[in-house]
Amino acid sequence: MTDSAIVTEKLTRRFGNLIAVDGVDLTVAAGQFFGFLGPNGAGKSTTIKMLTGLLAPTSGRATLLGLDFASNPIEVKRQIGVVPEGMGLFERLTGAEYLEFVGRMYGLDRPTTQRRSEELLDFMQLADRPKTLIADYSHGMQKKIALAAAVIHGPRILFLDEPFEGVDALAAGALKALLGRMTERGVTIFLTSHVLEIVERLCSHVAIIAKGRLVAQGSLEELRAGIAGEEGSKTTLEQIFLSIVGQDGSQRPNLEELSWLM
Repeated sequence: MTDSAIVTEKLTRRFGNLIAVDGVDLTVAAGQFFGFLGPNGAGKSTTIKMLTGLLAPTSGRATLLGLDFASNPIEVKRQIGVVPEGMGLFERLTGAEYLEFVGRMYGLDRPTTQRRSEELLDFMQLADRPKTLIADYSHGMQKKIALAAAVIHGPRILFLDEPFEGVDALAAGALKALLGRMTERGVTIFLTSHVLEIVERLCSHVAIIAKGRLVAQGSLEELRAGIAGEEGSKTTLEQIFLSIVGQDGSQRPNLEELSWLM
């Protein structure tokens, strides 16, 4: 078993003249809870799409679980789970129907699919509405069913693109509990989120991308060591992020231009 769950080498994606991801060299160890951060438009979602087979890289390569993705796409996809930002659910199915469909698509037999579906629906507190279509779920409920579908086959790597966006505290608690159980079992979790407090609480290692390029990578302790904070205080992930990305005076919005609000 490889020590690295995800390795990219000069991973690049162009859209015409735009370089969305520019030569990213990334390494994620097996079993890590890994945070992937960056400003809007930095290339986070594009990177995840390449790592999950939704988008082909223009150049470079990605290796997951020791397998080259371009050469072994089906085998890799059998071992990963994905909650994309848009979710892409089949909304005219009930939660149970959707999980049955996903489980069978992953090759699980019918009894295993049914048992796991029941356990997931109960854990996610969705079992009390068996006839409700996903289209009628709240946003938080849809996030939970998307995560349930992403883990029903027992993936070794789980990709999460903004999983807590628009989710209330109760739903977020259920999601965090499930993710905690998975990391305890050695599953690698690759998370993107703009909520830095959540990333700091959950992740042991992070990488930061800006303008398509990887600008930092390491454990939180390693990144803190390179950032000077106030004496006697612990440097927060937000301080690390702003320092590395470069929130200086030239990039900060000029409030004087909003004089009509001041």
